[in-house]
This record gives sequence, C-alpha cells and structure tokens, in this order.
Amino acid sequence: MKRLQSCCVNVSCREKNDLEPGAWIDELKIAEEYGISRTPLREAIKVLAAEGLVTMKMRRGAYVTEVNAKDLHDVFHLMALLEADAAATVAKTATAEQLKELESLHQQLEKSTKDRVKFFTINEAFHVKLLEISNNRWRDHMVADLRKVMKLNRAQSLTRPGRIEQSLAEHAAIMMALKLRDTEAAHAAMRSHIESGQEAAG
Repeated sequence: MKRLQSCCVNVSCREKNDLEPGAWIDELKIAEEYGISRTPLREAIKVLAAEGLVTMKMRRGAYVTEVNAKDLHDVFHLMALLEADAAATVAKTATAEQLKELESLHQQLEKSTKDRVKFFTINEAFHVKLLEISNNRWRDHMVADLRKVMKLNRAQSLTRPGRIEQSLAEHAAIMMALKLRDTEAAHAAMRSHIESGQEAAG
C-alpha cells in the first residue's frame, strides 16, 4: 500500500509539473525513471484516473486530463461558494487561538511577496487551515477535489503583474472580517478573493 501511495505521488507530481494537459503518459519511461515495475505504476494511474487527474482512452493509454475554460469557470464558482461559506463559519465559531493561527499565516504571506513559490505555498496553507477550522469534512473533501482540477491548469494567477499584492490585500480583508466576527463581511471577502483569482487565471 505504501508503495502504491508513493507511486501515486510521483506520477501526480510528474503529471502536474512535467506533462502538458492532454499529454500521453509514457508508463515504461516513468517506471524506469522511478525504478519501479509497471504493475504499481498502473495501479497508481488508475487511482489518479478515479480522481479525474488522468483520462484513460481505449487502446491508447493514459493521458493528462485537459481542463477547458468552462471547467475552470465551474470549479472557481464552486470554490467561491464553499470557501465563502467556510469563512463565514470561521468568523462565527473560531476560537481566539485558531484566529491567531490564521493571523500567523497571514503575517508569513506579508513577508513572502518577493518569493512567488513561497507565497503560493503559504496561501494554500491559509486556505487549508481555514477549512480545517470550519470543521466540515464533507466540504473539505469537495474543496480538495476541486483544487486538484485547478492544479491541472498550468496558468498560475499569481504570475500576473500586481496579483500577489492584490491577493495579499484580499487576505487582509478576510482577516479583518474574521477578527471582527463579521460573518457577512468574511463571506463577501472570501468570495471576492476567489473570484479575483479566477479573473487573474484568465
């Protein structure tokens, strides 16, 4: 099982970083590179296919799933609804200690504006932590699945000029609403943040 999980991680990383959407997955080449047999690799590909990250084509093999403009629009729309609801919940129910955890991540964001990769990583950690605090495992699963689809899109919204600064300002608005325990403002701020990300991803 551990071997299959490791294989899934390797194939997923390759699929997201090395292969373009729609690209054929060369099983033999990947198996040789990672020093594994094709059996666990094929099982890993089946797992990724079940998650929607890989598309299996009859008698043609496995391909990186392609995400079109409508797919991204639909994903961002659902993300905005789910995360805005989570933000409103956090504004209402979070403990002082939980808000401090989010504030700490926000402060790390403020110090990472010159490093796009680090900023992206901390930004994702902030969203994951907020969802964790909102304490709805079904919403967590849904958002996690949606994020997988988003990551198939190679266009990174944070590469747009001024987007990092804009994103940071949006996070500041979210934090302010959370600390004020303003559920409506938290909901609106998070929804605006996700929608801005969609516009930047273009």
